[in-house]
Amino acid sequence: MASSTVSSWVMGSTCMSVACEREHDKHSLFGISSKSKCKWASQTRTRVLPKSKSTAQIGEVMAIAAQPAMEVAVKKKPLTKERRVVVTGMGVETPLGHDPHEFYENLLQGVSGISEIEAFDCSQYPTRIAGEIKSFSTDGWVAPKLSKRMDRFMLYMITAGKKALSDGGITEDIMDELDKRRCGVLIGSALGGMKVFNDAVEALRVSYRKMNPFCVPFATTNMGSAMLAMDLGWMGPNYSISTACATSNFCILNAANHIIRGEADLMLCGGSDAAIIPIGLGGFVACRALSQRNGDPARASRPWDSNRDGFVMGEGAGVLLLEELEHAKQRGATIYAEFLGGSFTCDAYHMTEPHPEGTGVILCIEKALAQSGVSKEDVNYINAHATSTLAGDIKEYQALLHCFGQNPELRVNSTKSMIGHLLGAAGAVEAVATIQAIRTGWVHPNINLENPDEGVDTTKLVGPKKERLDIKVALSNSFGFGGHNSSILFAPYK
Repeated sequence: MASSTVSSWVMGSTCMSVACEREHDKHSLFGISSKSKCKWASQTRTRVLPKSKSTAQIGEVMAIAAQPAMEVAVKKKPLTKERRVVVTGMGVETPLGHDPHEFYENLLQGVSGISEIEAFDCSQYPTRIAGEIKSFSTDGWVAPKLSKRMDRFMLYMITAGKKALSDGGITEDIMDELDKRRCGVLIGSALGGMKVFNDAVEALRVSYRKMNPFCVPFATTNMGSAMLAMDLGWMGPNYSISTACATSNFCILNAANHIIRGEADLMLCGGSDAAIIPIGLGGFVACRALSQRNGDPARASRPWDSNRDGFVMGEGAGVLLLEELEHAKQRGATIYAEFLGGSFTCDAYHMTEPHPEGTGVILCIEKALAQSGVSKEDVNYINAHATSTLAGDIKEYQALLHCFGQNPELRVNSTKSMIGHLLGAAGAVEAVATIQAIRTGWVHPNINLENPDEGVDTTKLVGPKKERLDIKVALSNSFGFGGHNSSILFAPYK
């Protein structure tokens, strides 16, 4: 055991030596001294152990080798002024439109984006409806060669991301002036490239030689963010988060935190999903989670209505351009809203069911308020998660009453009543709806709320028509399988 440990240590020292010699050669080319870079490794090379050492001696020498070559002074991070985060651009791909204005105008009019599925033959499925995007084009946004190869979730993500940049006034001239080391992309997906992966499985039934060489990278949830960053040349924080249907909010809050910590000045963030394919539909049918109101699709998604029979799948992407306030002001950006903060919690209870007492949701909301420095009385608009499932709708509603029930101005609605559940993209698309509510002073209706659940006070819920509201602070909730809870807060910029 001791000999194998020594061998591993000696091998590690040798590798360090070689690596440092290469590093020396590399830095010498640029006239940079590498003496300090290889100090530790040069010292460890002098401690190669002879074979005759006893176990005790070996342990003693190993202890010496493990000590650092010199004490490293720990410097405290200097105090910095709190960096404020604002929204300066938005991009969407949804069943109700491909830009924020069109999308929100349809929401205000109470238009339903839910219809019969046309992408494939689902006549044998008990559910044959969804919030499907009927017309979608990548022209001018994604190179044709990539457009043919990429999974649709990536195409939605990249297109919405570039639209957010365009909406934010990031022209080619401004892009050239940006410090791309301080620009990042954090756009997630709940399910990733299901179509690409499914096609690979089908090809494998014939032969592995028939498999698409892009099937693995284009199936992973991070590749959309990565490809967008490559396209833009943005070298800052770049990754994806996947927390089921809470994905977008997790990405938005983490992106904002990168700006607050001074690690970035601009972040594209949000979520994308494209699961309206046979395996996606079949999987949720198997969970017995979907509405089967096939004869009346527009009335299928019914948050807080006792006649609901499940949620409706949707697809699309939502992307926000978050920016540090002073950076935005310096370039003359239009500021849509301010991002105040948010929080995450876990129910730690069940894989798909919410906690019966709503403790995780309540904790999440209270932490979000505390982190943002917002009082409960100031929150007068909530874009709820409300998916049109009995347990989920009721538990969230009860949690909202617990936290905000004393606020007479409170108005609550569910975007999903019109577009269905966009899974990992839901939070970002609903964040766009929330920001548009702040900008326009109108909150969209709850459609299909005809027979409210017992115990639901409809005076808190927006009715079947849009309503005027001067929003002080808006909260948007997203929850996901696994007990993931997330709440984020926006307000008018002042």
